[in-house]
Amino acid sequence: MTTTRRLGRSGIEVSAIGMGCWAIGGPLWAGTQPLGWGEVDDDESIRTIHRALELGATLFDTSSNYGAGHSERVLGRALAGRRDQAVIATKFGYPTDEATRQATGEDGSPGYARRSLEGSLRRLGTDHVDLYQLHLGGLPVPQALELVETLEELVGEGKIRAYGWSTDDPASARVFAEAGAHCAAIQHDQSVLRDNAAMLAVCEEFDLASLNRGPLAMGLLTAKYQDTPAARGGDDVRGVAPEWLDWFSDGVPRAEWADRVARVRETLTADGRTLAQGALGWLLARSPRTLPIPGCRTVEQAGENLGALAYGPLPAAAFAEVEHLLADLRTTPATA
Repeated sequence: MTTTRRLGRSGIEVSAIGMGCWAIGGPLWAGTQPLGWGEVDDDESIRTIHRALELGATLFDTSSNYGAGHSERVLGRALAGRRDQAVIATKFGYPTDEATRQATGEDGSPGYARRSLEGSLRRLGTDHVDLYQLHLGGLPVPQALELVETLEELVGEGKIRAYGWSTDDPASARVFAEAGAHCAAIQHDQSVLRDNAAMLAVCEEFDLASLNRGPLAMGLLTAKYQDTPAARGGDDVRGVAPEWLDWFSDGVPRAEWADRVARVRETLTADGRTLAQGALGWLLARSPRTLPIPGCRTVEQAGENLGALAYGPLPAAAFAEVEHLLADLRTTPATA
């Protein structure tokens, strides 16, 4: 069974399922609005990354603003002496104050792209990032295009191997991919609950990888959340959900989304997979370009998520059944 995929036109081989590193960053705030997943145990985070490596994960996705840089620091510690085993993807665009763990706005300028990369390289303890992504999903296309020259220069300098954009807008992705020779990936919202066929078509047309943000709907597509839907704490973004996060209300799944999970749960788990593994298997079956990056906070979560590699894509009959069950409820992500 193939457990690796290609990172778009970069040609870099990565694990078919990676590890998202937002949650291990710990707290981040925009004033009183939480933007992290609560307090974390750094030692457990490092053990989790090591377990993910043992189970075949090579792709690790983080950002300069996750935990105001803390996620990158922890990932760098975990990969010390193992850098050659990992493909590191990080992002830029949201400056933060590391001392106060406060988000301080947005910056999509070429100069900031360079400065942010230097900070990321320092925190990660490496001399290059494999995939460098624009994090500002709604940045106007003309401003995004102003970044291409700088990003190409960074490729030439050996500081990045490829770049991409984290956006849910297929039209923006198309223009960016056309302009950037070393644009290799688009990171976008994609899960069994919320498909983005138009974005997958752009990835196919321009030979891009589809990095799947929110492949488990921020925990909604896990048995733990379905069976024990306890409210999240006040420092968890799911507990005080900002406007763009519509999976939850007051820390518990919204009824309309929980109902959709209930529709497909039996089909996703019919061959022995857990609910999370079934959701990841659906993504692997959706397109040969998809690269789910579920977040992991514990060794147990890494074991479950990466265990989906052994099952591989959801069988064709099960995939078709899921599509039938959700046909009248399918939604496409709004432009971000």
